[in-house]
Order: sequence, then structure tokens, then C-alpha cells
Amino acid sequence: MTTEELQALNADKVVDARGTACPGPLLAAKKTIAEISSGQIMEILSADEGTRKDIPKWAAKKGHEYLGTLEESGYFKIFMKKA
Repeated sequence: MTTEELQALNADKVVDARGTACPGPLLAAKKTIAEISSGQIMEILSADEGTRKDIPKWAAKKGHEYLGTLEESGYFKIFMKKA
């Protein structure tokens, strides 16, 4: 997705894991994915650099769709769609 498309997304669930270090954001995402339905979008907020790679890998492994990452001031917004 383009930056503009990502900025326009309205996530069904937001996981704010900015206060945690790896593997905290990934564990929070794994827990929260059970709370949304197939086709819904989850947004993960993280200040941990490793999360930028971990979430897309985990999403692919589980069959979810990684939509993209936006870099904000001091953190990342990572978007994925549940399979």
C-alpha cells in the first residue's frame, strides 16, 4: 500500500506496544489478533526497531496480510489484515 493509503486506513483494533521492547510488541500482536475477525485490520504501534521485521514475518507465517509500515516521530505504525 502507498503511504497515503496507509494514512487513510481506519484500523479495527490498535495495539499500543510503544512502551515495550522486543518481543513485547509481537507478543501483544499475537494476543490481540484473536480479538478481531477475519478481514479486519490491526494497527501495531511500536518504538522497537525489530518489530518492523518481526510483524511482517509473523503475518506471512500465519497467513495474515502485512499491509505496510508508517514511520512516525519516535515510533512505527504497522498494519496487517487478519486472514
